[in-house]
Amino acid sequence: MARSDIRFHSAGIEIAAHLYTPDTPASGPRPALVVGHPGTGVKEQTSGTYARRMAERGFVALAFDAAYQGESGGLPRGLEDPAQRVEDFKAAVSHLLTRAEVDEGRIGLLGICASGGYSLAATGGDPRVRAVAAVCTADPSRQFRLGADGAQDPAVFRALLDAAGRARTAAARGEDPGVLTMFPETADEAFALGGDHGVQGFEYYCTSRGGHERSAKVLAWESIDRMACYDAFFAVPLIGPRPMLQIVGERAVTSWMAVEAHQRATGPAELHWIEGADHVGLYDRKEYIDQAVDRLADFFTVHLGAAD
Repeated sequence: MARSDIRFHSAGIEIAAHLYTPDTPASGPRPALVVGHPGTGVKEQTSGTYARRMAERGFVALAFDAAYQGESGGLPRGLEDPAQRVEDFKAAVSHLLTRAEVDEGRIGLLGICASGGYSLAATGGDPRVRAVAAVCTADPSRQFRLGADGAQDPAVFRALLDAAGRARTAAARGEDPGVLTMFPETADEAFALGGDHGVQGFEYYCTSRGGHERSAKVLAWESIDRMACYDAFFAVPLIGPRPMLQIVGERAVTSWMAVEAHQRATGPAELHWIEGADHVGLYDRKEYIDQAVDRLADFFTVHLGAAD
């Protein structure tokens, strides 16, 4: 398996990506996957892990940094723009279609966490995508509005919107708008704010377990009001008759979002549960990733064809 650094443009913004290609010889162009990272993540973390593992199964796999994040361009830094994220997936598909090693009729999307939701939205609006899979599906808009477990007090999001409005006003006056800090200083503080799910995220992003220097620890405040008006699952009915797979941790508090997306499907759709896994466990725990990759390889082989 080989990895190369590539660049392409998405709505005028330069996107940084890693392209993983199998070492084994092929009789012709291969099926290919675009792999998207979780919110605040970068391509060197879990999306790169899945891309590499899928390349080992014979697929060309492209893992990219979202616009405004990681090594990709765009200002302000740390902006989470759902519409742009979907555009990034489509631009990645366009790039793959320029490559001789890729079969243009056999392209799929694979999104993890936030990119799980974005990959569903991108597929709904892009008929070039033949199959889509999501691991621990999340819609950041739902998560900010309703909480990871769907039970958040509405006052929490109203306060975030108020803060986002003040930040926009400050920027218009030439003042520093500040940023939204995504993680507290300690695991205990993470638990106080978000329970076990908060600790899981802290341990992955803020320790040697999965932390990376370019992973976003803050978001631009305008991310909040952009997410307020977005629904990553709106386009799910447009995916059918193309197939959709979601892989979900049995213990993930976010699983309600995958269930909601599944209920909107109009074509072949599967919810595949990983016993014992929580949301973040599917990012890097080998015992869970092994199971997920096995199911993903089977799914994409059936629907995109064998990687020969």
